[in-house]
Amino acid sequence: MAEKNVIEGAKEFYFPGNQTGVLVIHGFTGSTQSMRFLGEQLANAGFTVFGPRLIGHGTSPEDMENATYQDWIQTVEKGLAKLQETCKEVYVTGLSMGGTLTLYLAEHHPEIKGIMPINAAIHMPEMIKNYQELINSNTRFIDGIGSDIKKNGVEELAYKQTPVKSMGEIIALTKKVREQLSIINIPAMIFASSVDHVVPPENSQEIYQSISSKERSIVSLELSYHVATLDHDKELIAEKCIAFIKG
Repeated sequence: MAEKNVIEGAKEFYFPGNQTGVLVIHGFTGSTQSMRFLGEQLANAGFTVFGPRLIGHGTSPEDMENATYQDWIQTVEKGLAKLQETCKEVYVTGLSMGGTLTLYLAEHHPEIKGIMPINAAIHMPEMIKNYQELINSNTRFIDGIGSDIKKNGVEELAYKQTPVKSMGEIIALTKKVREQLSIINIPAMIFASSVDHVVPPENSQEIYQSISSKERSIVSLELSYHVATLDHDKELIAEKCIAFIKG
């Protein structure tokens, strides 16, 4: 699927570094802009960092409407492979649906050294309910979910509209990932905002309880809403991720 005109700030980023790679995955309807600060901090710590742009993102909602969750899986699979070409070990972090995709990779690639999902989505009852109501209507787009940020004056580069068809795709992806959580047994640091208006914080608790990893922890983000990587806790997330990888 050829995509033109990627929005400024939404392009993929790659920072070469040492032989420890970190794949950094953005969320549903969002862009790499939400993950750039974290990516830069990880690169400053010496790691090789790749932040891919999920297919259908960072261009137009019409492009997103044509993308499937298999496309998003393919994007992160390719991203992982790209890092594995030069790195001895790879860690994965992601926000929201990026966290869902992080968990997906952990389920299928036990060679990954560790994961850091941030407000990862595995079950969104509200979205499921809305989708079921919309699916039989002629509605193609609804209001976007971007910029759930507590900090004043910060805006996420995300679509102002969400394609209804794409809601079905993320719901299918979360269901698939949720069913296989117990096969994950690699080290995990799970970040969860205490107040999140997009993904219920219970999702992170369920991830923590469902995975089989001996080494796992939850870091509570008290000062941030859903897009925590752009919010008051962005420095904390970066510090904790760096310490987790070095540890």
